[in-house]
Amino acid sequence: MANTFATLLGNQIQPEHHLDVIIPMPMHQMRIKERGFNQALEIAKLLARQTKIALDYTSTIRKKYTPPQASLPLKDRISNMRGAFECHSNLQGLSIAIVDDVMTTGASLNELAKTLKQAGASHVECRVIARTLAKY
Repeated sequence: MANTFATLLGNQIQPEHHLDVIIPMPMHQMRIKERGFNQALEIAKLLARQTKIALDYTSTIRKKYTPPQASLPLKDRISNMRGAFECHSNLQGLSIAIVDDVMTTGASLNELAKTLKQAGASHVECRVIARTLAKY
């Protein structure tokens, strides 16, 4: 499925977007052990290869182990993600695309984007495969 998803995302990225790097949504190490892989990373690897945009999956980490966002009510999702990410690189002036599989409220993506901006990124956009339309 990752190949299909990467192709769909890649078809939407035009040269005028001037993206410098693709960063997949980081997973906490405990969650990777539970699941066995990071689905956003698998999609991002193929997307980077297809678009010839650099892939960076080591600069950012999810330092806070949080319950899955889907298990939380809307009001708890933002506070659940506060301080969840850390960036160990200088991203000064870079234009970045965050890749994730599903967005519900956008709390995770927003928190990661804030972290990347604090590390110097000049532009951050989010690329997702699906958007839930759940009622909260």
